[in-house]
Amino acid sequence: MSTDKDDDLSIEDEFATADDEAEPQVETAKTNLSKRRTIDNLLEERRLQKQLADFDYDL
Repeated sequence: MSTDKDDDLSIEDEFATADDEAEPQVETAKTNLSKRRTIDNLLEERRLQKQLADFDYDL
């Protein structure tokens, strides 16, 4: 019977490790999304500045 308890404990430890690994992946996804939004905003700003520079003000 003592071996059954030892097996149960080792299985529970494996599940705890899997939960710990899931947390950083979520943070990485949030960080990547934040970086992507920053890049998109910078590209949009460049595009708008180019449009302003090309705009014909003599109309």
